[in-house]
Amino acid sequence: METKPITVRVNVEAARIFETAPEEQRRKIEALLSLKLTQASREKRTLEEVMSDISQKAQERGLTPEILDSILNEE
Repeated sequence: METKPITVRVNVEAARIFETAPEEQRRKIEALLSLKLTQASREKRTLEEVMSDISQKAQERGLTPEILDSILNEE
């Protein structure tokens, strides 16, 4: 799969988590974001709507910033 770097603005905490994550975890996050962006374009929803849905579903399932940080720092 061909890739291209882009710049995405996120909150400071999300940026810190991504920047301190091991390379393997960063690749997983990038792949997930790529899939979600592609899916969003097919559904004709705005990126904001998709990201809001992702955040809401994660919170409903109990994901907290601390849990996310723990997942991203697993070895």
